[in-house]
Amino acid sequence: MLYELYDTEINPVFASCLLGVLIGLAFGVAAQLSRFCLRRSVVEFTVERFPAFGVWLMAFLVAMLGTQALVLGGQLSFIGHRFHAGALPILTVLVGGALFGTGMVLTRGCISRLTVLSATGNLRAAICIAVFAIVAHAALKGVLAPLRIGLGTVTLNVGDFANLGNLPGGSVPWVAMTFVVLAAVIHRSGARLAQLLLGAAIGMLVPIGWFGTGVFLQDAFDPIPMASISFTAPWADTLFWSVASTSIPAGFGTGLVGGTLLGSFLAAAPRGELVLQSFETPGQTMRYLSGAAMMGLGGVLAGGCTVGAGLSGTASLSLSAVLVLVVMIASAWLATRLIDGPPTPVWKTPRE
Repeated sequence: MLYELYDTEINPVFASCLLGVLIGLAFGVAAQLSRFCLRRSVVEFTVERFPAFGVWLMAFLVAMLGTQALVLGGQLSFIGHRFHAGALPILTVLVGGALFGTGMVLTRGCISRLTVLSATGNLRAAICIAVFAIVAHAALKGVLAPLRIGLGTVTLNVGDFANLGNLPGGSVPWVAMTFVVLAAVIHRSGARLAQLLLGAAIGMLVPIGWFGTGVFLQDAFDPIPMASISFTAPWADTLFWSVASTSIPAGFGTGLVGGTLLGSFLAAAPRGELVLQSFETPGQTMRYLSGAAMMGLGGVLAGGCTVGAGLSGTASLSLSAVLVLVVMIASAWLATRLIDGPPTPVWKTPRE
């Protein structure tokens, strides 16, 4: 669309990098201010964390509504996208989701949260990101790629139902029903309006990313991948770009990572939230690094992280993304109780 409207010398890859920076900047600010994290909002399900659950659901709801509005309006299509492949790689979905869910419990944060924390001086998060990126890249293009390919050969043919919008009745009634249920839970979460607005801002970035890369910046002579907010492949791409930038241009994912780091730093600095933190014991170090490695492999197998699959993927009504999100939550819930013990349930903690 951009290249049909304007005669510009900016190539689509560089333009997508700039778009990634802008989206990442907004995500970093909103995620830092709202403490946005799936593990925090779902696994630690207490009265203190219940508002955080409402914020995450608000982002989920806005991402879905915005994306589906573009689809229904004919401005966006996921035909041919990997999230909507008719052959569902069931083993990678299950194994990858379980690895990622368990890993984010060990690191006490999903990769998007670690990205935000690393910009505030959290050295634990920064080191975990390095391990995550190395393992993710190894699974994409290195020594772990045969494992990924082997697990990916086990598929389940779901046909058109890879897109949940093809369920009986079409997408509208299912989206409407989801809206009613989630709106009720969000209302009961006790989240403040400012928190919910931050969640809505994060959710709105998902359709902006899909539209920007899939429509606005598409060029028939120089196509770019259609993508939205995610942190698994982008961190692997950023690692690769950082050591081979003279031969590999920075794209949307690299821009997204850089923008997120800058946004979270700018949000934390004036609030006095820049604090150097590191590992305290060897045992803690092993816990975090093993969790980061599990998330790196799991994120690649599952096709995305809690944001890449959990928000961007589910917003497209992808069956595989929904399954990945469910497995991540279930495995994180189980791992938390096996490793840390159960938190005080929401119904047993008095409201202050």
